[in-house]
Amino acid sequence: MRPLDARLLRYARSSRSFLTIGAGVALADTIAIVGFAWYVTRAITRVIDGAPSSEIATSVGAIVGFVIMRALLAWATEATGARGAARAKSELRRGILDAIPRLGADWLAHRNSAALTTMLGHGLDALDAYFARYLPQLIRTLITVPLLIVTVFWHDWLSGVTLIVTLPIVPLFMVLIGRATRTVQRRQWDGLSRLSSSFIDVIGGLSTLKIFGREKRQISRMGHITAEYRRSTMSVLRVSFLSGFVLELMASLSVALLAVSIGFRLVDGVMPLLTGLFVLLLAPEVFLPIRQVGANFHAAAEGVEAAQDAFEILDSAQATLDAEAPTASSGDLELSGVTVVRGDTTVLDDVWLRFRRGSVTAVTGASGAGKSTLLGVIAGFIPFTGTVSVGGVDVNDAPADGRPWLSWSPQHPGLQSGTVLSNVTLGDASPDLPRTERALQLAGAGELELDAPISAAGVGLSGGQAQRVGLARCYYRALANSASIIALDEPTSAVDRRTEQIIARGIRGLAASGICVIVVTHKRGLLDWSDEHVSIDVEREVIA
Repeated sequence: MRPLDARLLRYARSSRSFLTIGAGVALADTIAIVGFAWYVTRAITRVIDGAPSSEIATSVGAIVGFVIMRALLAWATEATGARGAARAKSELRRGILDAIPRLGADWLAHRNSAALTTMLGHGLDALDAYFARYLPQLIRTLITVPLLIVTVFWHDWLSGVTLIVTLPIVPLFMVLIGRATRTVQRRQWDGLSRLSSSFIDVIGGLSTLKIFGREKRQISRMGHITAEYRRSTMSVLRVSFLSGFVLELMASLSVALLAVSIGFRLVDGVMPLLTGLFVLLLAPEVFLPIRQVGANFHAAAEGVEAAQDAFEILDSAQATLDAEAPTASSGDLELSGVTVVRGDTTVLDDVWLRFRRGSVTAVTGASGAGKSTLLGVIAGFIPFTGTVSVGGVDVNDAPADGRPWLSWSPQHPGLQSGTVLSNVTLGDASPDLPRTERALQLAGAGELELDAPISAAGVGLSGGQAQRVGLARCYYRALANSASIIALDEPTSAVDRRTEQIIARGIRGLAASGICVIVVTHKRGLLDWSDEHVSIDVEREVIA
């Protein structure tokens, strides 16, 4: 794990200002440390020399001033750390939520939704310790430690050499401890993700488990996963406590070695008391930031592990971006030599098709033949080889969110908690009510009230109603963006014959306006309303 990943500065730009402010606070704190040590030394030596009380009071007043200054700087460190963590977490979460649509449904289908939720929630929340404790001490290590060593070297070169020789011992042990910590910390984070995934899976399938009398088996399974997570957490705590002890021991031995050297020279009279005491007060402050970095390393490790997963998602999304999205907006949709391979299986093999504007094309075939994969290729969610073009413009490299000419509806739309209006106009900051009502009419859902409540996952609606709300969402986006292509995956699988005819008439109306409509279906009713028919058999051969 890197102390500071450069990707944090790229994906959370607010962290740059946090580091700048942190450097300023660290510099001011270094001045306060030196000033405090100097005036404490002056006060003690003046008391020993029998100086007037006015001179001693001046030193004591300066000491109080530097104590207050350090207290304010400590508060500033906490405040800037909390503010920096909040901004960075917001930017990372926003970036991930923007990246997921670009990566597409095929990428999301191969990811564990519970692990993503854990990373976006609890995982990134752990960055609080990283910003509030770890990074400030890391900045102090880079700024305060060199300045204090220079100050010590300026007053006593032998003490400076001693610090330079003994100081690397602490980072050396930090590296050795960090290697051991990395393994146990990763195991703990994986255990938390596995625990979250298992819990959500059990909750989602609880009704099915209850029907078949298998619910009690999950108790032992969840107990086993919880016990593994408990053991991994205790391993992290053991390493943390042991590493803290080792770092404190090595720093104490290094300071003790310097103290012995100063003591002998003070006894021999070759070093003034003012210099010896001043250097001795600064010595622990030289080792303190490094010790704090090691101690806070473990507190920040969980957040950093989650951030690494976030960076991987953002890196993948960045790789899909093209410098300039294609400008295709009209014309026929053509697939030339399109091939999709998953593992050792060829799902689509050398497909050549043309979908014409103003027509309805029905795509049929047995389950697993590759119909939904074909729509995924058109929507830009599934990687493929070959060429996809609209109006003669190649759109192979266009990101999924860079296709305003396309509107797509899956077989099982994801509905959110809210209303019919909020689900149909999802993502639109200024919903258009007439457009919403027209989309619902085209989808055969005109009877639904716009303010009708919908719970998460479409609870509150029947299966057919939920499917039609998802279909209306597709139509709403098509009307809003003047899309030239609409791709529908089994739009009538959960509706009755009468509603299917209403939806079919809506599809015909959209095609009559010049839109190319592609419908994957198993139902004969939609096939009768189509202009063209494409059949994909189980051998992955396309028959147009």
